[in-house]
Amino acid sequence: MVNVIMHGCNGKMGRNIAALIADDPEITLAAGVDAFDEGKNPFPVFKDIRDCDMEADVIIDFSAAPAVDNLLTYCEEKKVPCVLCTTGLSEEQLQRVEEVSKKVAILKSANMSLGINMLLKLLKEAAKTLVPAGYDIEIVEKHHNLKKDAPSGTALALGDTINEEFDNEFDYVFDRSTRREVRPKKEIGFASVRGGTIVGDHDVIFAGIDEVITFSHSAYSKAVFAKGAVQAAKYLKGKPAGLYNMSNVIDNK
Repeated sequence: MVNVIMHGCNGKMGRNIAALIADDPEITLAAGVDAFDEGKNPFPVFKDIRDCDMEADVIIDFSAAPAVDNLLTYCEEKKVPCVLCTTGLSEEQLQRVEEVSKKVAILKSANMSLGINMLLKLLKEAAKTLVPAGYDIEIVEKHHNLKKDAPSGTALALGDTINEEFDNEFDYVFDRSTRREVRPKKEIGFASVRGGTIVGDHDVIFAGIDEVITFSHSAYSKAVFAKGAVQAAKYLKGKPAGLYNMSNVIDNK
C-alpha cells in the first residue's frame, strides 16, 4: 500500500487523482493540501504543506508554482519523495529541485501521460535516422483557451528530447513573423494554438523532400495525466534520492 499526500487536492487534477486513488486498492490518500477547501473531501485537508502532520510514502503535486518552494522544503526536511507535476517553474526553482533531489527522490515530468513519455522515447530513435537525412522539424501544440503559457511545457520537452540527441545544436524559434529569410536547417519551430476545451494535442513533424512523417498525441481528458501521476507515485515509493522522470516509470513496467 502506498500512502499519498495530494498537494493541490482541490484543483482539477487533484480531484481526478483523488477519484482514481479511491478505486485503486494499491494506493490510499492520507491527506490533501490546498489553500481553498470547502470541507467536502473524505480525507483531512491542510491549507499549507507545512501544517500537514500526516505520514506518507509519496507526495503528488499538482498545484501552482508559488506553492512549490514550501513543498520542496517540506520534502527535504521530512525526506518524503515527491511526484512534481506543477509546470511553469522559474530557473531558481528548477535549481532548487536539483538540490533537493540529492537528498530525497523527486520525479519531475513536463507531462505525466504514459503515451507522451512513450512518444519521447520514439522520437529519439526517429531523430537518429531523419535528422541526418535532412528532415526539418516543426512542433505544433494545441490547448484550451484558459492555458496561459505558450508553447506548452510538453512541446518544449518534445523538442528537447530531439535536441539532446544532437548536442543541442538546434535553435528554437517561436515566431517567424519578423523574419524574411529561408528557414535555417538547424532550428526547431514551435507553433501554439489556443481555443475551446482542447485538453492537449501535440504533433511533431519531420518534413523531408516529398514526404512528411508526423508523430501525434491527443489527450481527450485530464484522466490520462492523473493515471500517469498515480503510476509514478507507486514507482517512487522507497526509491533512493535522485531526480527521476516518467521514462523511469515506463522502463520499470
